[in-house]
Amino acid sequence: MIYWNSFSDFIAMGGYGLYVWGSFGVTAAIMAIEPILVARNQKTTIARLKRQLRAESRTPTE
Repeated sequence: MIYWNSFSDFIAMGGYGLYVWGSFGVTAAIMAIEPILVARNQKTTIARLKRQLRAESRTPTE
């Protein structure tokens, strides 16, 4: 088990703090942004499919 003497030692993570906290930050950002992008893409896809369905229903088939 790892023990730190102070909060600054905890933040430094034995010299790997930049890598550890940078990785944590990037992962947290991706996890926060992903659901927003999925919802936006879903709305776009549904709108595109509705337009395509309307276009196909107006075109007579032989």
